Amino acid sequence: MSVAQNLAAINQQINQACEKTGRHPEDITIIGVTKYVSVDRAQEALEATISHFGENRIEGLLNKYEQIGSKVNWHFIGTLQSRKVKEVIDKVDFIHSLDRKSLAKEINKRADKPVDCFVQVNVSGEGSKHGLSPDEVEPFIESLEGYSNIRVVGLMTMAPYMGDDNQLREIFRSLRKLRDQLQQKELSHAPCMYLSMGMSNDYQIAIEEGATHIRIGSSLVGPYEE
Repeated sequence: MSVAQNLAAINQQINQACEKTGRHPEDITIIGVTKYVSVDRAQEALEATISHFGENRIEGLLNKYEQIGSKVNWHFIGTLQSRKVKEVIDKVDFIHSLDRKSLAKEINKRADKPVDCFVQVNVSGEGSKHGLSPDEVEPFIESLEGYSNIRVVGLMTMAPYMGDDNQLREIFRSLRKLRDQLQQKELSHAPCMYLSMGMSNDYQIAIEEGATHIRIGSSLVGPYEE
């Protein structure tokens, strides 16, 4: 199917989730995860009005950026090594994987303007996933106060791929509650407006629990290999 056809189906699901919870579809940002697809398929997503692209590998981001450039907002959604920050810092609009001080220091050092970052939280506690534990998040964010080139715009998490609906809902709800607590602190460097959670298999539940940014790959652009 074309990206436009896939997007129409996704938008229908978004509308249903929003209607169920009294939310507005325009408050949901679809990040098209293009990491497994060709530049041509990414271009098709752009033509289908997707304006946010997500990449989790430096090479993939640089390759597509060379062809597409600043026509879209670029989200780095994978684990980012501190030594690699300099390669992407002037190209990405959002980093979804801030989870350690060494990375924060490098972002702050290399950026020439504030970078919008999501702090990655390992809500599920899975050993295979990166991110801070929920009780580490608040002190970590508070410690970033002096980092003028970092703006914490929200929290990100990844739920278990094979989790049942109740488990997924609890994970997403927990992240939302943590975000709400941080918002109440009214930290100027960490407004924490957003929640990056939900992928192709669980984005409807994520939206029902408060997601503002959903990361959609296979359902949108397909699992096509480059």
